[in-house]
Amino acid sequence: MNDVGNYMTYTTLVDMLESIRSVDRSVTYIGGENAERRLLYKDIYARALGILYHLQAAGARHGDKMIIYLNNNEQFLDGFWAAVCGGVAPVPLAVGISDEHRHKLLRVARKLGDPLLYTDAKTLERLEALATEVGESALFARLKSRTFLVESITDISKAGKLVRPTPEDLAFIQFSSGSTSEPKGVMLTHGNLMANTQGATSVGKFTDRDVALSWMPLTHDMGLIGFYLMQLASRVHVNLMPTELFVRRPLLWLQLAAKKRVTITSSPNFGYRHFLKVLGERRPDDLDLSSIRSIYNGAEPISVPLCNEFMNALAYTGLKRQAMFPVYGLAEACLAVAFPPPDTDYRWLRLNRHRLSVGAPIEVNPPEPRDALEVMCVGHVVPNTELRIADDARAGLPDGKVGHILIRGASVTRGYFGDPQATAAAIDADGWLDTGDLGVIHETSLYIVGRAKEIIFVNGQNYYPYDLENIAQRAPGLDLNKVVVAGVGEPGSQVEELVVFVLHRGDMAEFLPTANAVSRLINEHTGLEVAQVIPTKRIPKTTSGKVQRHVLEQSYTEGEFDAELAELNSLREARGGSDRHAGTDLESQLQTLCETALPGKKIDVNDNLFEIGASSLKLIEIHESIERDFPGLIDLTELFDYPTIATLAKHLEGKLKAATPR
Repeated sequence: MNDVGNYMTYTTLVDMLESIRSVDRSVTYIGGENAERRLLYKDIYARALGILYHLQAAGARHGDKMIIYLNNNEQFLDGFWAAVCGGVAPVPLAVGISDEHRHKLLRVARKLGDPLLYTDAKTLERLEALATEVGESALFARLKSRTFLVESITDISKAGKLVRPTPEDLAFIQFSSGSTSEPKGVMLTHGNLMANTQGATSVGKFTDRDVALSWMPLTHDMGLIGFYLMQLASRVHVNLMPTELFVRRPLLWLQLAAKKRVTITSSPNFGYRHFLKVLGERRPDDLDLSSIRSIYNGAEPISVPLCNEFMNALAYTGLKRQAMFPVYGLAEACLAVAFPPPDTDYRWLRLNRHRLSVGAPIEVNPPEPRDALEVMCVGHVVPNTELRIADDARAGLPDGKVGHILIRGASVTRGYFGDPQATAAAIDADGWLDTGDLGVIHETSLYIVGRAKEIIFVNGQNYYPYDLENIAQRAPGLDLNKVVVAGVGEPGSQVEELVVFVLHRGDMAEFLPTANAVSRLINEHTGLEVAQVIPTKRIPKTTSGKVQRHVLEQSYTEGEFDAELAELNSLREARGGSDRHAGTDLESQLQTLCETALPGKKIDVNDNLFEIGASSLKLIEIHESIERDFPGLIDLTELFDYPTIATLAKHLEGKLKAATPR
C-alpha cells in the first residue's frame, strides 16, 4: 500500500485515468441498502472509450462542449469520461424536479453556442415541453439535433479515438447555481484540476487504504471533484450514493459507512440537520463509525452548534471528534482553498457580530452573548493556492482584520466562459480572484465571517436573491421594485430562513392572496420553502438605488413585522378551518399523507401544496408515501402538474382505473 504522494504526478485527467486503470480499486454505485453495482477502475476507462466511439460517430469533436443532464450517477460519469477522453468539455447541470432547472439548461445552451446534450429520452421530452411553452422551440430544435440519448448505447466494444489534452486545455465547465439570471460558467483546465488535487490530497493525506462514501450530487464540485476525481487520483475505493436516496433515507448514509468501514465522507449543514431530524432519540446499535477519520464539512457556511450537536449525538458510535473536518472552497478554485490539519479537534471563535466590517479588527469573546457570532476555523490555504485578506481596494490587510478573501495560483480558474466582463470584475491584473467572501486570519488560521456577495444558503445550496425575486414578481400586481428576497438567520438558529418582503400599504386581507401567490411561485419553481412573505410599507435603498437587504432583515429579526404576520396567520387559519372535508376516500387518504409530511398544517383538498410551504424535500417525502401505497403510478414531477389533493386524486384515480384489468 502506498501514500498518495508517491504517485501523484498526473498532468491531466486523461493521464490520471490511464495511470489508474491497472490499480485494483473500484467505484461502487449504490442503489439502496442491498442494491449496488461495482465497477473496477479499468472498466471505467474501457467504458469511456466505448461510449466515446458512439459520440464521435454522432459528430462530437475535439473542442466541443457537452451538457450532461442525467440523474443516474453511473450514466453521468460514463458520459463525463467519454467526453474528457475525446477532448470534449463536459458541462454538468442538475436535472432537478422543477421547470427552473430546465430554464437554466436552455440559458446555458444558448451561452455555450452549439453544445452537445447527453441525457435520457424522458428528460429530453420534458425539456421539449418547457421549450415549447416558453417560446424556445428553435433553440431546442438545434439542441435536439446534437443530443445523444443514453438509451441508444447497446454496444461499447469498439473504442473511440483518444484525444490527449495538455494541462492548459479546458477540462470542463462548472456553472453557478443561478437559474433565472444569466448563469456563470467557471472554466477549469486540466492543470487547474491536477494542481488542486495535488494540494488537497497532500493535506488530506488520502491513501489507497481509504474507503470513501459520498451522497453529494455530481453536479456539485464537492461531489464530482472532491469525492470522485480526487479519490480516483488517490486510488481510493469510492462509494457513490444518489442524493435523492440520502434525502429519502438519511440514516442509510452512516449505516453504509459503518458496513463498508468508510474512512472518508462528507456533508454540508443541510445533511447534518436532515440526518439528526430523522435520527431523533434513536440510537441504532449497529452504527460503528470508528473507522471514519474525516467527515468533510463544507459547501455552505458551517454551523458550529450543528457540528457539536452531530458529534455529540454520534459519540456513542465511536466517531472520533477529530473526524469533523471543516473546510473552505469554491468552484473558481476547482474546489479546495483551505483545510485544517488532519486529526485535530475542530475549533471556532466567538466574535462580536457588530464589528465585522471590512478593515475592522475583530473582537474575540464579546461580553454580551447576543453579540457573539461563532465562526469555524477552516485551517490554512492548501498548496498550489495563495490567499490574501484585502481591503476594498484589494490591498492586503494584517492578521486580525476582516477583509475580502482573494485567491490566486495554479488551482484558480482563468475566468468565466463567454463572459469577459464578469471575468474582469472577479480577477485583477495580478491574477487575484475575489471570492466574494469575507474572512480573517487569526493565529495563522482562516475564519470565514460573512459574504460580500448576496447569496442565500438553503438546504446546502446557494441561491441568488435576484433569481428568486424574478420568480416572485410574476405574482399579479408585482414587479422587481416591489419584491426583496433575503436569507435571515435568527439569533441561535442553525438554519437560514428564506424570507420575502413585498411592498404593500393596504390591509392584510388584500395582501393574503399576494403572499400565497409569491410563496407558491417560489416553491413551485425552485423547490424552496418560503418561511414568511412579509408586507412592508417601504423598501430601503442606498443613494445609488441599491436595496438595503440588511435593514429589512434586521427589522424582521427585531419583531417589527410581528403584528402583520400574526394577522396573516389568523386569516389563514380562518380560511383553512372553514371546510376541510375530503370528498372521496382517495382524497382523504392523500390528505392524511400530506398532513403527515407537513406537521402542524391543516390542508384542504383544494390548497396548493406550494402555497403552504411544500419544499422539495417535503415533496420527495410525500411522493415516497404515495409510492408505498400506489407503487409505480405517480411520478415525482407530476406533483408539479397536480399540486392540490383534489387534482392529484382525480389524476391518480384515472391511473388506477387504467391499471385495473377488465
